Amino acid sequence: MKGVLAAYRRALRAQFSGGMLLLSLAPLLLSLALWGVLLWLGAQPLIDWLQGTFEAYGAHETSNSVLAMLGMGMLKVMVVPLLAIALLLPLMIASNLLFMGVIAMPAIERHVGRRQFPKLEKKEGGSFFGSLGINLGSTIVFALLWLLTLPLYAVPPLAWLVQAALWAWVTSRVMSYDALAAHASAAERQALMRRHRTPLLAIGFASGLAGALPGIAWMGGAIFSILLFPVLAMVSVWLYIMIFLFAGLWFQYYCLQALEQLRAQEAVPAP
Repeated sequence: MKGVLAAYRRALRAQFSGGMLLLSLAPLLLSLALWGVLLWLGAQPLIDWLQGTFEAYGAHETSNSVLAMLGMGMLKVMVVPLLAIALLLPLMIASNLLFMGVIAMPAIERHVGRRQFPKLEKKEGGSFFGSLGINLGSTIVFALLWLLTLPLYAVPPLAWLVQAALWAWVTSRVMSYDALAAHASAAERQALMRRHRTPLLAIGFASGLAGALPGIAWMGGAIFSILLFPVLAMVSVWLYIMIFLFAGLWFQYYCLQALEQLRAQEAVPAP
């Protein structure tokens, strides 16, 4: 895991450089614009629809009984807003990941490649459409699996770990592809992702544990006031972008280092 820690230190140094902060602006502004419009137009209709569904199926009585049994009866008025937030969170994460993968990761690869690996040959094993396909397919699966695991919110520590595991899977697929798209051939990329599967998942899992924090902040806001939804949502968007930016740098440094080592090993003649 020495390579993982070395890449972590490099990513931490690069995270708050002027170039990286400027790079985060494009996906950040796109996400803020998208979610600002969606929340302005759709948050209240979504809550109203969920409220009507709860009333139609008598779900309020069930949820109130469960909360009373757990000693959290005071939260009964927040069940519907919390459910709305839980439904929106995976879509927010998926859109931020898509913006980062398509817009920011190619720039991150150029930045890290020029500064740290200038002699590493580019074999162009990936493409824009390949990246778009990986991003779209992985984020859709991620969002669906997130929704299926919503009942785990009843056991917060378990939900946190499961969501971090989902994050590990999606980021290791998406960011590994983007990190190696320009420098590695298709065969090299596949070999590296097989050989380094565990470290890549570890980087994704560590990022996923941090990625739960914006969701906790947003969910926690529901306990105080529904009026905080828009503000906390925008803060969450910014936090997700910064976490994805750091994760992208972490994957980038690790993957290019691993690629450099792979080529060095292949260049050594067999005895």
